[in-house]
Amino acid sequence: MDSALFMIVVALGVSTILNLLLKRIGVSQIIGYIFTGTVLAYSFALQESHGSETLEHIGEFGIVFLMLTIGLEISLSKMNNMKNDIFGNGFMQATFTAIAILSISFFMFELDFKTSLIIGTAFALSSTAVVLSYLKSSKEIYAPYGQRATGILIFQDIAVIPLLILLGFLTTEGNESVWVILSDTFISAVLVISILFVIGRKVVSWLLHFSASSEVDELFMGSVLFIVISASLLASFFGFTYSLGAFVAGMLIAETKYHHKVEYDIAPFKDILLGTFFIVVGMKIDLIYFVNHIGMIVALFASVLVLKTVITFIALKISKNDNSTALKTALSISQIGEFSFVIFAVASMGGLLDKELEAFLLLTIILSMMVTPFFISHINSFVDKFIEDKKSTLLDKKDFKSRQGHIIVCGYSDIGVSVSEHLDEMKAPYVVIDNNPKNVREAQRKGIEVYLGDMSKLSMIEALNAEKAASIIVTLDNIDKKKAVCETVRKYTKDIHLVAKIVSQEEREKLKGIDIDVIVDGKYEVGRILADKMMVCQMRI
Repeated sequence: MDSALFMIVVALGVSTILNLLLKRIGVSQIIGYIFTGTVLAYSFALQESHGSETLEHIGEFGIVFLMLTIGLEISLSKMNNMKNDIFGNGFMQATFTAIAILSISFFMFELDFKTSLIIGTAFALSSTAVVLSYLKSSKEIYAPYGQRATGILIFQDIAVIPLLILLGFLTTEGNESVWVILSDTFISAVLVISILFVIGRKVVSWLLHFSASSEVDELFMGSVLFIVISASLLASFFGFTYSLGAFVAGMLIAETKYHHKVEYDIAPFKDILLGTFFIVVGMKIDLIYFVNHIGMIVALFASVLVLKTVITFIALKISKNDNSTALKTALSISQIGEFSFVIFAVASMGGLLDKELEAFLLLTIILSMMVTPFFISHINSFVDKFIEDKKSTLLDKKDFKSRQGHIIVCGYSDIGVSVSEHLDEMKAPYVVIDNNPKNVREAQRKGIEVYLGDMSKLSMIEALNAEKAASIIVTLDNIDKKKAVCETVRKYTKDIHLVAKIVSQEEREKLKGIDIDVIVDGKYEVGRILADKMMVCQMRI
């Protein structure tokens, strides 16, 4: 017990010091946690214990809580809206990548078909933990490429289920019919969906309502933990991943009015457990093997990164995404993901993968996850610099350096168009910002000064010289994007006149607590105008 406590203290101390140092040079804390795991493994001779089921389960619950927060962002209605990103782009990316890597492994490196299939499917997966952590913290999850990347990652997490079933079938060497396995899986899926969505929805709503009405924070937090862990265990019982159960639980909670409170309350649990996951990843590093094979490991990683980027870019172009969005998405998910650890571990235990080959592949995954945080934050600047067909719509900070008294219109959908027309009539100086290339092109055709960008990013607000602007008008339809923009504006300055439109009481509740100067309720205003028109109209008898 004393030894375990001592190791925990060392882990906390090492990770804290490393992350404080790395923070100063702008490096993700993920790297600090991975290095901490390596230091612990070699300091306490834990190299042989990294396969411990206890450690793996603790680490996996970091992914569980991350997937819960993603589920909170994606309600059932949003899931329906994202179906093209999830089941269209996600299916193409995973399938094309798996086939390409399988073919290279089988024909070029002459590995057997089973081994090639395992490598192809594992390398097709990307890192949910690294990518979504960055997208959420930077608010890039609301950008077009963030939405595409999120959809593809969700599909990949869902795809882990049939991949593990496939491994089970290969391990049993065909003792069970593939049709029996598929039918059992289908029945399990129906049962899980029925329990979680039919029964679970009522239980979640009831439990959160009564625990919140108690006004005791620990009871509410206990209810949330019960919901998440129960959903995860239920999914695991039927052969699915813990994280998929947590994702569904998040979607159910997103349908309630408590989802913002839940997201805020579970943040410490998610961050601590995610840190534990990356410490476990760091414990897998065999430094001697890595040094002896560093050239081959780096070459394999670079090849996979380039191949996945090209294939994902092509898949997104097939679904008619613009070059900028396609390339940003492709680069953001070009690494190899944490679920690949699970696939290789299961394959190795079933005798489907050579131990030395497994060690080589694991180190490639770890290198991939370590390198990703360094370059993912620079994707925007890199792509914007080289994609010429978007250059005319990209904002240059020097254009606004001396500008003042201008109005910033955020969003150019139906309401944004109407606002622009009225500002034109008033001859007021304004600029439009929208992150949808289609809306930007429409504004360009009308001769409006418009830029492609995301107003939830502090860099965009600074580039617009918003501090000297007369007002910011937020016309976005998506409440989450609207909330993110308003929060970022208020973090930047308390002085600017901020105006936002809403269409429901629910949206008003979500914006509660943000210092918005004027909130225009669309339904209320329409009712007032109808009444005004009635008073002045001439009645005919």
